[in-house]
Amino acid sequence: MESILTRFILPTPPSLYIKALSLVTVIALPLLGLLEMAGKHLGYSKFYNFGSQNRAKMPSRAGMLLLYTPAFLTGLATLLLVLPHNKDLRFFLVSLALTIHFFKRIFEVIFIHKYSGGVVIDSAILISFSYFSSAANMIYCHYKLYPTQGPNSEQYHEQPTFIDLKYIGVLLFLIGISGNFYHHYLLSQLRKKGDKDSYKIPKGGLFGLVICPHYLFEILGFVGISFISQTSYAFSFTLGTIFYLVGRSYATRNWYLSKFEDFPKEVKALIPFVF
Repeated sequence: MESILTRFILPTPPSLYIKALSLVTVIALPLLGLLEMAGKHLGYSKFYNFGSQNRAKMPSRAGMLLLYTPAFLTGLATLLLVLPHNKDLRFFLVSLALTIHFFKRIFEVIFIHKYSGGVVIDSAILISFSYFSSAANMIYCHYKLYPTQGPNSEQYHEQPTFIDLKYIGVLLFLIGISGNFYHHYLLSQLRKKGDKDSYKIPKGGLFGLVICPHYLFEILGFVGISFISQTSYAFSFTLGTIFYLVGRSYATRNWYLSKFEDFPKEVKALIPFVF
């Protein structure tokens, strides 16, 4: 089993921090997904019941910008300050993909999404830190692994059994981020100007098959990033994200079923015809 994994995962640096981080990530995110399925939602979710909680909140748009901006700045700073001293292609692609991912999130917050209500401040800070630390740690794993040469060095190519997935990862990332953006745009068109709390059943794209195609493509994007990275932490984060979004999509479908009597029962949560 170990020999099979070494064909797909770069050697893990002798760092207890990275190993512990991978373990915590692959445990914590699925737990959050289980909480979503059980109706315990984070304070940025539209399912969160603000009326039953006496917690400080901020406007939704400002809260969502707080979620994504630190992670975006982490990727941007890496591209501008670190990469000039490390010419490794894989390191560049991981940093670029993360920067694009969080830039897209910020762009959508400002120009695409329509918001009402608010975001719980302490939840926003916690989630912002988790995004920031995830992006920083994914980049750090590569810097720690190959601080000067990178996996394109001769030492890296001496591993003849290693299967390089980074170009497949780039393709999956581009498909994922494009599909995610497209379905976010379709969702934004459901709420017209002046609508505050009006929700409708989404239509178009893959919404006729699953209620959360944006999550499906988000998963595809993170699978792409993990293929580009090929580190144990990246795969752990992606696996945790998959379990979390499974829980979110399950909760989303239940919410639509409770709100709309005419919601089509054949529409699944996340995976067409399956779940």
